[in-house]
Amino acid sequence: MKNKSNFLLLSALIGGFLFSLLFWQERLALNLLMYSIYLIAVSYLNPEVVKSKKVVIYGFAHLFAAVLVVVNNSDLTLVTYYISLILFIGYGHNHQLRTVFAAFLATVMQMLTAPFNVIRNLNQVSIGKFNLKPVFKIVKYVFIPGVIVIIFACLYSAASSVFAHYAEALLINIHDFFKSTIGYLFKDLSFGRFMHFCFGLMVTAGLLIAFFDKSLQQIELKCKEELLRVRKNVHNKTIWFEFTKIFSGNLLNKKLALKTEFITGIISFVALNLLLLFLNAIDITTLWFGYKPAGNFSADLHDGTNSLIFSIALAMSIIIYFFRGNLNFYSKSKALRTLAFVWMLQNVILIISVLIRDGYYIEFYGLTHKRIGVLVFAILCSVGLMSVYIKVARQKTFFYLLKFNGNFWFGLLMLFSIINWDVFIVKYNLSHCDSISVDADYLLSLSDKTLAVLDENRTKLQHTESKSAYGMEITKPATLASNQRKLEERIGYFKERYERVSWVSWNLQDWETAKHFRIEK
Repeated sequence: MKNKSNFLLLSALIGGFLFSLLFWQERLALNLLMYSIYLIAVSYLNPEVVKSKKVVIYGFAHLFAAVLVVVNNSDLTLVTYYISLILFIGYGHNHQLRTVFAAFLATVMQMLTAPFNVIRNLNQVSIGKFNLKPVFKIVKYVFIPGVIVIIFACLYSAASSVFAHYAEALLINIHDFFKSTIGYLFKDLSFGRFMHFCFGLMVTAGLLIAFFDKSLQQIELKCKEELLRVRKNVHNKTIWFEFTKIFSGNLLNKKLALKTEFITGIISFVALNLLLLFLNAIDITTLWFGYKPAGNFSADLHDGTNSLIFSIALAMSIIIYFFRGNLNFYSKSKALRTLAFVWMLQNVILIISVLIRDGYYIEFYGLTHKRIGVLVFAILCSVGLMSVYIKVARQKTFFYLLKFNGNFWFGLLMLFSIINWDVFIVKYNLSHCDSISVDADYLLSLSDKTLAVLDENRTKLQHTESKSAYGMEITKPATLASNQRKLEERIGYFKERYERVSWVSWNLQDWETAKHFRIEK
């Protein structure tokens, strides 16, 4: 135990120095990959981390996400990087967890409790006969009162401006003292750099030193994927039971409560099926075949898509609610199950309508991140409906839905991170400028990795009207010259940024852009 504590604390200290060396005034790129290799290596050497198949898979997934940051260097790859890191750490220190949501929460709890975990490990450090345990006995007496004093000092500062003035003066004096002390001891080290190192030390410690409480793992182990019929004890009253009794009266005490819920479900699903059948009939006849834009075309597509997306999510929630418990085992539930299946099928038709709407939008106005997002959400809804179907057909629990969909969402996130979306959007829109409306302002607002493509197509950087016969109007027209000036400004900003950072900020996209503009450091 003592050797393990020594190893983890030393690894956290080295990680803090590495963090400061790699990330101080640098962009996130190659440095993230190097930092991840260090974290994975330490985790592999940590005897507390069980090298299960799941941990190995998420370790490789995180390493792949780090490589994607170097290759694509987009916001999406950064999001994928952080999520994969959180899941790897969560599964590594809690290998019995089964859902990505629990692994995510476990890592968050570990990061929040990092100071306590560090103190606990410092308390076990020993070098020969020397150990820090006596020192931390004193710290225990100071730490909790110190936290309480800080909390009340903040409250009193909010209540009194005079108190706040003196508290601020005290903090400035403390800051100046530490700044002068550090400046005297380390002349080449700034106070900001020192605080950056401290931040890196706490981040690394939070990622490497496990949260000592495994209650989350124990709670999740109790969750089952198969539904079981539960016979309720009417003599055991919960707070939720007493609350709902206020609105339902004696209905909850009646033996026919399950039958009442069944009848309510039948009526609800029949009405919802008829309502959705009417909407789908309208979409199929007016949208699927021979669609002709009229009126406020953009608003019609945009508002209609948002409403349909919300309705699909709500539909899945309603099905989950009715099939959450003993209604699955009701002798007459086959009729309710059939109605639910029909409604799921109709929601699939609704998803097709969403895709058609989004397809028209892309055909007339080009690609944007939001329109791609609609396509992704349609995929998620389709998989979500499939998982809900399995839940109803095979009597699965809500925990099963969390496990199935969580893994799929993460896999889809990894898959979509492979594509360089900004460059893909610019290339698509400019290559179809004869048939779609080019929004030059939007294209110029995308990341620096698109500068080379924009430079090669600078004659197309103006708002253009569609060459189709739909009569669309483009707002805020801008001249070609003004857009080209914006492009030149963007190129100038890129040159300054590229020359300012060191090799640890290297990434493929910046390198190719710099090569295009013949920029050398």
